[in-house]
Amino acid sequence: MRIWDGAVIRGLLNVVQIVLLSALFLITRCANHQNIFVAGNVYFVDADCYARMTRVQMCGAKPGLIVRHHAFENFPEGTTPHTTAPLDYLILGLSLLLGPFTMHPLDLAGAFVSPLLALFGGLFLWWWSGKMKLRYRGVMLILYAISPILVHGTELGRPDHQSLSILLMMIAICAEWSSRTKAVETAASIHHDIWSVVSGIAWGLAIWNSAYESLILFLVVIIVSAIEDRKALLGRSRRRGWLCFVLIIALALLVERRIPALLFWTSDAIFKNWARTIGELAHVSPANPIWFRWCGYFLLITPFLILMQIKTRRDGAPNDRYLPVYVLLIVTYLLTIWQARWGYFFVLIFAIALPALLEPVKSRAAVWIA
Repeated sequence: MRIWDGAVIRGLLNVVQIVLLSALFLITRCANHQNIFVAGNVYFVDADCYARMTRVQMCGAKPGLIVRHHAFENFPEGTTPHTTAPLDYLILGLSLLLGPFTMHPLDLAGAFVSPLLALFGGLFLWWWSGKMKLRYRGVMLILYAISPILVHGTELGRPDHQSLSILLMMIAICAEWSSRTKAVETAASIHHDIWSVVSGIAWGLAIWNSAYESLILFLVVIIVSAIEDRKALLGRSRRRGWLCFVLIIALALLVERRIPALLFWTSDAIFKNWARTIGELAHVSPANPIWFRWCGYFLLITPFLILMQIKTRRDGAPNDRYLPVYVLLIVTYLLTIWQARWGYFFVLIFAIALPALLEPVKSRAAVWIA
């Protein structure tokens, strides 16, 4: 009997990968720790973070409270925010776990919630890409770990809804991809049903968390799927996923008791004045070199790689499962040109799409150099 058989070696390699990747995910997100922890106090990245933490403090003082109006902002009128309950109670739950170990559990929970969500998302990507046997999964994981805009969206001291949205939409998109892959492999696969349920839950929670980016991307996926195969979209294997999605949306409406307004099309003067001060609402020119900081030089060849995939598909290869991801990539690129805040989701989808885009490239050295 061999002690060091293949299973043991693979297990050890997996442990090493998890440790190294976890360290990389957290080191990049916590690089700003000197600005967050100052003289024994916790400071947050921007003003919106303090508004979020005020909401969490109110929920902690009165468990079960759903904050629908901010009387503490824009005095005396207050504001009706787009923020919702899921992240409030996620931070509050984390503070309860930290309670026995610190005198400032709420502040530390707010500081660490986004890096922890990023860590969970990175480990999910590692696990999912391994299950999918993606050839260039390492490139995807490295980009997710070090891309400046993804780091900013999930950095230490930034308890913002976008960190939760990034995680939930990542799971939803990966689940959609897996669901379509399993459907290609076998029409009656239990894995297809499971991934459909995961997709429905993730999309439902993402829309509850923020009914803006997630809702638009969900509609894009549904439209593409309906154009491709309307019967499959509403087929038996999808019913459990749709049921989970509808139940979560119904619960969100019941809990929040309001439909979030899409403020980006409002003519309100106060909002317009506020919007001018927000960098995330600025335009990003296609010629801006920041794209390469976000994505690397893979971005230059992405259009050609997509065209190669389309050509392969016309030759008969089953690449339909990639289509929604490519459409999401193009849509989020155009939306990022309009508003920089879409950059989080463009780079996320770009990272997820990279293994598929790089399939035609045979040279691993060329991929890593780029």
